[in-house]
Amino acid sequence: MTTETTPANFRCGNFRCGYIAIVGRPNVGKSTLMNTLIGAKVSITSRKAQTTRHRITGIMTYDDAQFIYVDTPGFQTRHSNALNKTLNKTVTNTLISSDLILYVIEAGTFGPADQQVIDLLPKEVPVVLVINKSDRVKDKAVLLPFAQQVAAKFDFAAIVPVSAKLRFQLEGLQNEIKRFLPENAPIFGPDDITDRSEKFLASEIVREKLFRFVGDELPYTSTVLIEQFEQEGDLRRVFAAILVERDTHKSMIIGNKGARLKEVSTQARLDMEKLFGGPVYLEIWVKVKSGWADNEAGLRAYGYE
Repeated sequence: MTTETTPANFRCGNFRCGYIAIVGRPNVGKSTLMNTLIGAKVSITSRKAQTTRHRITGIMTYDDAQFIYVDTPGFQTRHSNALNKTLNKTVTNTLISSDLILYVIEAGTFGPADQQVIDLLPKEVPVVLVINKSDRVKDKAVLLPFAQQVAAKFDFAAIVPVSAKLRFQLEGLQNEIKRFLPENAPIFGPDDITDRSEKFLASEIVREKLFRFVGDELPYTSTVLIEQFEQEGDLRRVFAAILVERDTHKSMIIGNKGARLKEVSTQARLDMEKLFGGPVYLEIWVKVKSGWADNEAGLRAYGYE
């Protein structure tokens, strides 16, 4: 769909538009931060590491600026298979192609995994240190020395403590971001919230519910394929396959008399209806495909770049 993207005030050279990469170790709240900043859920969240597997774009447009946020997988070294190498490559490629980087950490916590991400940060792109979950720190007096400790590790362009969950300081963060956006015409339409298709978003919603209801029992290599996506008027028909590596994983997802898979399906359908604004018929089944996560050709076939 093509939309008019150039507002009148750009002709006066006042409009700003750029790409903002959001990076950090797993589970610091990158996806929650982006979803809150754009006011819509386009990147899935869960407590499980590596929930985000793809380069997810979230778009927020104002009268004088368009913020194009790019949520990235959490960089990690725990697994060395082809899937994890592909995800880490996605992170590094996104960093060098962005206008600004938001480096997200958790308030009061800084470890080797956080340092590994700092080591990846390019010197030629401005980086804002975002200290998330600052609401969890009871003694606010410790936030300043903590921020100074982290700031000593890299030349950050700005430091902003926030709480993505409570929307604390997000306006201040947006003001800092805007300072670094180049003067450009908008790239997307004023009503666009992501560059991803509904089919892609459907697969992500199913995968989120899978992680939420199966939890730590489920290996992180499980994924979701949308084998059929049809639209008839307002009704969307979605046929999804959950891909796992072992029969035991399949049984784990299905649950006793299919109860767990039914819950995953019900909650995923409700989320899709909310996001798509219409009724959804969803059918999910589970397939076993051993070794898919360590096969580079297979990863490309399943949409991993």
